[in-house]
Amino acid sequence: MNTLRVLFIGDVVGAAGRSIFQKHIDRVKKAHNINAVIVNGENCAHGRGITVKNVRFFKHNSVDVITSGNHIWRHKEIYAYLDEHNDLLRPANFPAATPGVGVTTFVVEGHRIGIVNLQGRVFMKELIDCPFYKADTIVEKLKEKTNIIFVDFHAEATSEKMALSFFLDGRVSGIVGTHTHVQTADERILPGGTAHITDLGMTGSFNSMLGMKKDPIIHNFLTALPVKFTPDASAPFVMSGAWIEVDTQTGKAVNIQRVMIIDNEIHVKNEDE
Repeated sequence: MNTLRVLFIGDVVGAAGRSIFQKHIDRVKKAHNINAVIVNGENCAHGRGITVKNVRFFKHNSVDVITSGNHIWRHKEIYAYLDEHNDLLRPANFPAATPGVGVTTFVVEGHRIGIVNLQGRVFMKELIDCPFYKADTIVEKLKEKTNIIFVDFHAEATSEKMALSFFLDGRVSGIVGTHTHVQTADERILPGGTAHITDLGMTGSFNSMLGMKKDPIIHNFLTALPVKFTPDASAPFVMSGAWIEVDTQTGKAVNIQRVMIIDNEIHVKNEDE
C-alpha cells in the first residue's frame, strides 16, 4: 500500500506562533515522515490576519498551502495576493466577489492533493453560503482530479464540525477543524474512511487566552468594557496539529495522530520580522 502523510498545523498566532513553528517544523516532518504541510495562518500577523511577508515566511518553511478563516480580510494588502495565487486560501463559501479562492490542488511525489477551506455559520457573524452545499459541489468537481482531498473547516460549534465530517465521510480523506484554538482529543477515522479531528489547536503562547495576553481579556469579562487584544509572547510555547496518512490508491485515511510540542526556550521575533 502506497501512502502519503499530510501534516496540519492549527491557527498560528502572532510572532510567538511563527517562531515555534519555524523552530520545530523540520524536526516534526522528519520524525513523522511527513510529505506535505498545511498551516492555518489567519492569525499570524499581530494575532489577526496575514500579510504577504507572512505567506513568504511559511513558504520558506516547508508549507505547501496556507488556509484561513474569518480574519483573512484583516490586512488589505493580502487581497491582491489572494487574487494572484492559489497557495493561500480563503473560505470557499464566502461570496464569489471576494478576492481569492477556497480550493486548490498541488502535487506531492507524483500524487495530486486537493485542499478545501470552508467556514462555519453557527455562532459566526459573516453572511456566507452553506458550507455543506458548498462542500458537496466542490468535492464532486475535485473528484475529477484526485481522490486525495482534505478539508480545513474553520468553525465555532463542535456540532457543525462533526456534522460536516459525517456528511462528507467516505468522500474526502480527512477533515480538520480550526478556529477555536483548543486541541480536541477526538481524532478518529470515521466508518467511511475519512479522518476527523474537531480542532487542531493553536500555535503560539501556551498559557495565554487563545494566543492573546490574559489580563485585558479577564478585564473585559469583569467589566464588559472593550479592550485591545494583543498577542502573548511569553513562554511556554505550543505547536499543535495532527497528521493524516492516506492510501494514495483509494483516498481513504489509514491513520491520524495528534501533534503537540511545548517549548520553554523560543526566541520570539518581533511582530514585523
